[in-house]
Amino acid sequence: MLFTLRAARSRPPSLHQIRARQMSSSAILIPFDHQSTETVVGVKTSELWSLAPQGEKPPAVGTVRTFYNTPATKVTAISSLGEKFASKSADAKRELLRKSVGNAVKQLKAIDGLKDVAVDASIDPHAAAVAAHLALYKFSLKTKPPSPFNPNLKEPLPEKMNLSPIQTSKEWERGVIYGKAQNLARTLMELPANIMTPTKFTERVKSEFAGLKNVEIIVRDEVWAADKNMNTFLSVTHGTSEPAKILEIHYNGASKDVQPLAFVGKGITFDSGGISLKPGAGMKLMRGDMGGAATVVSAALAIAQLQLPVNLVVVTPLTENMPGPSATKPGDIVYAMNGKTVEIDNTDAEGRLVLSDAIYYTSTEYKPHTLIDVATLTGAMHVALGEIFSGVFSTSDALWEQLRVAGETEYDRFWRMPLDEDFGPQIYSSNADLQNTGGRDGGSCTAALFLKPFAHGIEAEDGQEPAMRWAHIDIAGAMEATRATPYQEMGMTGRPVRALIEFVRNLSAAK
Repeated sequence: MLFTLRAARSRPPSLHQIRARQMSSSAILIPFDHQSTETVVGVKTSELWSLAPQGEKPPAVGTVRTFYNTPATKVTAISSLGEKFASKSADAKRELLRKSVGNAVKQLKAIDGLKDVAVDASIDPHAAAVAAHLALYKFSLKTKPPSPFNPNLKEPLPEKMNLSPIQTSKEWERGVIYGKAQNLARTLMELPANIMTPTKFTERVKSEFAGLKNVEIIVRDEVWAADKNMNTFLSVTHGTSEPAKILEIHYNGASKDVQPLAFVGKGITFDSGGISLKPGAGMKLMRGDMGGAATVVSAALAIAQLQLPVNLVVVTPLTENMPGPSATKPGDIVYAMNGKTVEIDNTDAEGRLVLSDAIYYTSTEYKPHTLIDVATLTGAMHVALGEIFSGVFSTSDALWEQLRVAGETEYDRFWRMPLDEDFGPQIYSSNADLQNTGGRDGGSCTAALFLKPFAHGIEAEDGQEPAMRWAHIDIAGAMEATRATPYQEMGMTGRPVRALIEFVRNLSAAK
């Protein structure tokens, strides 16, 4: 039986090994619990693993042993699930499985000529499918080899590898939808601002939803926004020559009389800071400042593909924030759609300006029972939570708990932040009802508090429950991974797409 360890790079491969690699175009991927003695498609996993050199310590999760021509004409990759896997909690097991599968896919995709990978997904098909498809993804616009992300392609390029489960299941198919939805958000965020303009964003979304049942897509323009008195949104559009858009997605998976759920996503396709210009270093990252819009439309796509029994409204205000000759100036005061005056102290705090009108429009026009907005809103959130958690501000304890559970299930985690009126004096003490910045202290908290008056229906009236639950999710830290993980490369993350889908799936199942 021939085997070679990919980790052992000090010894050059033999001619036999090279030929084995050349003849293997398919592989088997097996996550390995070291307490298990199971045989998977004829492979005695524990026996095969034992042929590899063993260290004094148990192997870490994601440690991969790759065997060539085992079985004949195939590659077998066995990936450790770590020590005492069986004793872990359900959420912990799912994450260990993702790491195990993801690391193995990363190693397999480095083998030239490998086209088909069959995954032993028996432990958790959904989690295995998610990890496999996230790990396969790598964004690039290099021309060699040809990039599948090239916007000029007439036909899509085939996947580098075809991933399939050894045993088909609905759970695997659901996981594929989750993973591909997150990958779509990653692509929308990665594409540069000259390619992913507000107009191009709406066109891409239309193409992604084409042919899906129960979906209507509406694209609004600046004239429509002006008629609606969306002046905080329009104040951000003045400095750019790119036409601004407001994209609406309506998915009707339930009967017409069922109250909808709503997502609102910040869609700044490039953020220079406007007149309050950002430093040049690292500014290219601001191509991803439409991460809120990218994640909510990608989550909506998955919800529509799964045909979940809910009604969903998605609204994304889309524009660039540029310092053109007509740009809004610090100190300008505008009247928002809800009638409140807003002093623009800093034009680089534009996200809350586009969101405020969009939230008010969505909450008053469609009267959802729950509204969740998602935005790459504040550097303060990045400082507070780093890349690990997305920050959540919510008026509803029940909504927070539902989001928390969904985030833990998908390991796309949230952390609750304070939404407290004691931060108010920082944004109420100007010549207007609201000021769009409140200083460095508690910056993410004052940003969330700024949005609160625009979420119509969150206040209890006449002793009744509030008409609408609201949560604001700040993903400024979670938007980019500066360190690779076992199932995700460095770059834009597409978070919290999976958590949003899972939240809606749980919500629909509870009814």
